[in-house]
Amino acid sequence: MRKPYAIFQSMISADAIHSIISILKKEVGQLKVPAVGLIAQETQDPFRVLISCLLSLRTRDETTEAASARLFKLADTPSRTLRLRADEIESAIYPVSFYRNKTRQIVAICRDLLEKFNGRVPDTLEELLTLPGVGRKTANLVVTVAYGKPGICVDTHVHRISNRIGYIRTKSPEESETALRKKLPQEYWIIYNDLLVPYGQFVCKPISPFCSRCKLFPYCKRVGVKKNR
Repeated sequence: MRKPYAIFQSMISADAIHSIISILKKEVGQLKVPAVGLIAQETQDPFRVLISCLLSLRTRDETTEAASARLFKLADTPSRTLRLRADEIESAIYPVSFYRNKTRQIVAICRDLLEKFNGRVPDTLEELLTLPGVGRKTANLVVTVAYGKPGICVDTHVHRISNRIGYIRTKSPEESETALRKKLPQEYWIIYNDLLVPYGQFVCKPISPFCSRCKLFPYCKRVGVKKNR
């Protein structure tokens, strides 16, 4: 009997990423746009992108979308948000995960934006990372989708799929960002997250991915895949 996954030890070639991106563009065009990406498309507002990304952490897309809409109906700028009471923000964003903690972070972010950045969301990774509760994933997302500047936003889907297909070998999203910055052609940096997130939500799922209908199958090394559909 063939040893399971013995053929998946090699890495995919550097040139294969061009074909993979081309396939993803076609496939993802038929899938639902993630909540934060949709907000970015509709508003092109860095503040809304920043806050909705914070709300989306460990929260389902449909919950993020609804919570963001409720909050932005009450306040859509740092100064207006600070006029709200904490319980008003909590009520608006519930039931996102850790809504009380995120309320405190939103208030702290708005204060910093007003005090340090004249109410404007900064457009550099270094400045964004100084804001309370803002990590590399959120900062990169704001830089890319809100400002259209080069960056690689790595969430759980990007980390998982990049390793699963055999493009990189890393153990954490942080390591994946570093590896992708070295290997991924810069022309794909901005769109990489937008492609892999919906593909990870609907096709290349964490457990039992839909390999039988995945158009990436000819390129994928299926690293770590023990069960698929």
